[in-house]
Amino acid sequence: MKNISLFNRLLLCCLCFFSLGKLKANHDTDIEKYSIQSPDKQLSFQFYQKQNENGKRTMYYRVKYNNVTVIEPSIMDIRMDNHLSEEAMALKVDNHKDWCENLKIIGVEKASFDTSWKPICGEEDLIRNHYNSLIIRLVKDDNPIYLMDIEIRAYNQGIAFRYFFPENSKGTYYNITEENTEFTLPENTRAWVARWAQAPYQLLPLKNWADESERPLTLQLTDGLYMCLTEAAMTNYARTKFKLSSNKPNTIVTSMDGAAQLISPVATPWRVIMVAEKPGKLIENNSLILNLNPPNKIKNTIWIKPGKMIRVMTQTTAEAKKYIDFAAQQGLQYILFDWKWYGPAFSFNSDATKVVAPLNMPEIIKYGKSKGIGVWLYVNQQALLAQSDTLFNVYKNWGVKGVKFGFVQNGSHRWTTWIEKAIQQAAKNDIMVDIHDDWRPTGEQRTWPNLMTAEGIRGNEEMPDATHNTILPFTRFIAGPADYTICYFDKRIKTTHAHQLALGVIYYSPIQTLYWYDDPSMYHGESELQFWKQMPTTWDETRIIAEEPGKFIITARRKGKKWFIGAITNDSARVIKIPLTFLPDYKKYNATIYSDNKEISSLTQVQISTLQVDKKDVLSFALQASGGMTMTINTDL
Repeated sequence: MKNISLFNRLLLCCLCFFSLGKLKANHDTDIEKYSIQSPDKQLSFQFYQKQNENGKRTMYYRVKYNNVTVIEPSIMDIRMDNHLSEEAMALKVDNHKDWCENLKIIGVEKASFDTSWKPICGEEDLIRNHYNSLIIRLVKDDNPIYLMDIEIRAYNQGIAFRYFFPENSKGTYYNITEENTEFTLPENTRAWVARWAQAPYQLLPLKNWADESERPLTLQLTDGLYMCLTEAAMTNYARTKFKLSSNKPNTIVTSMDGAAQLISPVATPWRVIMVAEKPGKLIENNSLILNLNPPNKIKNTIWIKPGKMIRVMTQTTAEAKKYIDFAAQQGLQYILFDWKWYGPAFSFNSDATKVVAPLNMPEIIKYGKSKGIGVWLYVNQQALLAQSDTLFNVYKNWGVKGVKFGFVQNGSHRWTTWIEKAIQQAAKNDIMVDIHDDWRPTGEQRTWPNLMTAEGIRGNEEMPDATHNTILPFTRFIAGPADYTICYFDKRIKTTHAHQLALGVIYYSPIQTLYWYDDPSMYHGESELQFWKQMPTTWDETRIIAEEPGKFIITARRKGKKWFIGAITNDSARVIKIPLTFLPDYKKYNATIYSDNKEISSLTQVQISTLQVDKKDVLSFALQASGGMTMTINTDL
């Protein structure tokens, strides 16, 4: 009897496992559907194939949140042209117009995964990687050398899927010409569209876009839900933006920046669908993108040190020392020599190992080291392309801490892999990296944590208005850290000074460039800068207290036992309320508040006040138009 009981239990387990993945839609169409849910069961993903009268198959998926459809049935499609490789290797040439049309399912696997890891730099000190997975294994029914898996992961924060190509038994190469993954959305959905990485944002319906949209693409659904479409682990592929479907309403389609030539085994980047009931949750949940990348590959990370940085505006030895003195006084960790220090940056004739500006680099680096200040160097793509095999080792020997890549080409498969290689070359020589201009991260800083930050943002180089600043946390910053190049004294800023002060907390960047257009001579003892002096650039905990994209945001971040709170408003004045429920216990704590005050005679008109607070308090602040406020609360009594 015991043996029979054991057999029955094993049989039951096998049947349950099989039924988890396979569902019959109805007896009329006999479509097999394979489903998966997030660990909390709020998100569900369903995959199936439809076959037309000619026997051609099309892959579809749909996504639900709390049983409400948020992605209507949408096509999963990838196209390739391998005929040159096939002919060269005397293989059967695949002549299918739609490469996926004759894929058949040969297996289904499900699993669960739950672990945690500590980032070198992050917005939280511990990241949980918890998901259920579903793998659909397919093969071309007339050419068994071509296998393809659809890998799906369901997290509480969102859904991710990608196309994976196992090792080809005949060694043929893969020339992916298009990826036409659809996202069919509920009617009246609107999207925060930016045409390029440093473009302004527009909130648009899903019709009549002037161009493609950058990723991440944040969406507002009519039922109050928020969604973000993006990609993760885009390291060996072509950047994939989003465009509107030409023949299907309310549908967004992936748009590759040219073809990708790949060798199996290989995977496409992850297509990510984040869903939340509040837009701030998209920010709090952006570690999902990190989880979709491989773990850290740098064994010794002691040299990776986040910090705050000022750009040297006048490149002479004497001026550099003034900047080092200012940096040390203001609690910064780095100075940056921007372009032209080694000559014309756009010329291949310029040698990035030769200092052309009147700078005694060894003396400056030595002086900085005596003050606890490290040196970063700007290097344009021309010099990086010509010299990267040896350049980072030269800088390591000089004592340079980081390199800012400038004016990098990006988007195509070629330039994607080049940038990833350069990040790795820097890592091998203990050099941190900041990538500027049109490039955005896709979570690879988990794998290569020397990638500290990147631009890919319309920041203070363009001097955007306050409304733009209130959109960025819900769009660009979901991708990861961004170098906004904050300013404080420059007269061209279009916000109040308290607004700029708050950006240091709201905008996450382990290397936080402050005083971008500022000079130490502009400083006149502004006491509110003690906030930046105390402020770290990586965090143990992050919470979005209240928010509305394009209007305002209140962010609270904790480092150790100290909270830093930042709030900004758009071009309109408003009253905000900050509940302090995130504080521990019900003890009284001292809060220091930095806020705009037009009645103050100082140049920056920032008022400093103190207050005793506890967990039950709700603080109210009247923000000026384009204004902001910051606050620190130390809970270490």
